[in-house]
Amino acid sequence: MSTVLEVTGLEGGYGYVQILNGIDLHVDEGEFVTIIGPNGCGKSTFLKVLFGLATRHKGTVLHNSADVSGWRTDRLVDRGIAYVPQVDNVFPSLSVRENLQMGGIRLAAKKLTACIERACRMFPDLEPRMNDLAAALSGGERQMLAISRALISDPTFLLLDEPTAALSPKYQQQILANIDELRTQGISVLLVEQNARLSLARSDRGYIFSGGKVVYTGSAKSMLNDPDIGDYFLGLHQ
Repeated sequence: MSTVLEVTGLEGGYGYVQILNGIDLHVDEGEFVTIIGPNGCGKSTFLKVLFGLATRHKGTVLHNSADVSGWRTDRLVDRGIAYVPQVDNVFPSLSVRENLQMGGIRLAAKKLTACIERACRMFPDLEPRMNDLAAALSGGERQMLAISRALISDPTFLLLDEPTAALSPKYQQQILANIDELRTQGISVLLVEQNARLSLARSDRGYIFSGGKVVYTGSAKSMLNDPDIGDYFLGLHQ
């Protein structure tokens, strides 16, 4: 099994403000990996540094063995990496169809049409809303649209930040089930999630962040079955 992402000694943050204090992490091909931890521990910052949206101070990021440390976002997208932020992840003044078209702005028309059809198969709730403004969607529908738009670029590696935040239990289950299904399409997934139990139940491995560092890593199954970590989960969420 090849390694899709290998991060070593990553330090970074926003400008001169350091949030990450030496992160080591890897994701193998076809894996679903979840990062959890308390608010303010650097989870979202980590994804932003990986995707060129925050400052890398030190450390190495390898994608499919190539050093992409500090690369611009557009170059990372061209390498097959996509990112879905927690907030501001759709264009509310555009229709659902227009949002999806924005995700495939570099694609030929025929390819774009095929990708939009695939998004509708993945999230059938979107199809009858194609001409509606994104602002009119429910929280769950917006998240489906955000993920679909990211997938329009046909990535092989997907970064997601809190995809189930503030969603109903029904949408939480549906979103994570669809994310899990992406692995059958050859897409590896790195997910930041507060709903630890729900996400780890579908994950291969997990990492716990605290204070900008990895304080624990292991198989998702072992993390769910560890009573001490279980108590931590309960304190972290719901």
